[in-house]
Amino acid sequence: MTEPYIVAALYQFAPLENLKAMQAHLQDICDKNDICGTLLLAHEGINGTIAGSREGIDALKAALLSYPALDNLEYKESFADRQPFHRTKVRIKKEIVTIGIDTVDPCKTVGTYLSPEEWNAVISDPDTIVIDTRNDYEIDIGTFKNSVNPKTETFREFPAWVEKHLHNQKHKKVAMFCTGGIRCEKASSYMKQAGFEEVYHLKGGILKYLEDTPPAKSLWDGACFVFDQRVAVSHGLALTDYTLCASCRCPVSAEDRKSAKYTEGVCCPACANTITDDRKTRSAERQKQVLLAEARGEKHIGKKTGSRKN
Repeated sequence: MTEPYIVAALYQFAPLENLKAMQAHLQDICDKNDICGTLLLAHEGINGTIAGSREGIDALKAALLSYPALDNLEYKESFADRQPFHRTKVRIKKEIVTIGIDTVDPCKTVGTYLSPEEWNAVISDPDTIVIDTRNDYEIDIGTFKNSVNPKTETFREFPAWVEKHLHNQKHKKVAMFCTGGIRCEKASSYMKQAGFEEVYHLKGGILKYLEDTPPAKSLWDGACFVFDQRVAVSHGLALTDYTLCASCRCPVSAEDRKSAKYTEGVCCPACANTITDDRKTRSAERQKQVLLAEARGEKHIGKKTGSRKN
């Protein structure tokens, strides 16, 4: 039996220096161990999701933990039966998750972390406003019951939404969540800076919650979008039947795939009426090449026809 790929999602807000040297070191570790995925480095910390063999991921984790600043790495693993990424990228960025406000610094101030068990109690309090800090297309396929959807397309829009809809004297108790914990950790730092006093966020994010919480005790409804070829997971991090639209990168359910607006590799109900005929023709040709490559037992690695912003 073929060994599964280890998919590791990790992040930590921590003051990092000598980013170019760190970039070269981590890229070398990934290359030597056939690890694919993306690692983002910034002076505020590290963020990434990568996949490889058990030995390879262990080697990379050991390299990360050799940096004294990364002494509290938020790290979680899941499994995939095939490599979910095509390439390896270790990039230096201004922010590891972009909110666009230089004064927001999770290395200095964040909200109160909650374990999955504590989370259920806090969000069940009617005085708590529960905010999903993810983007709208992620929320469409799953979220916590009674949570608020800010309807943002990128995280940069979150501060403007807070300024318009929330007030630190009216909304006394705020709880936030996201996929792996990083976005809501930065959001909690922003909220504290904006004068909200009682601010909570789910430690380890939705993925940790789904991993640790039995379905019978869960307040989660639906699936959780993930940024790799697994597309979405459910309780126990089990795979779902969602696929990814090749054009708009939206998750596509089994029901969506029955729609007349769905064409594999070309469009889905979310984008069928918005993309041009020329784009559809080019996507159809690309899908043809993908199928031909699969028939030859090869991988087709071409430019994606769509992208999603974190």
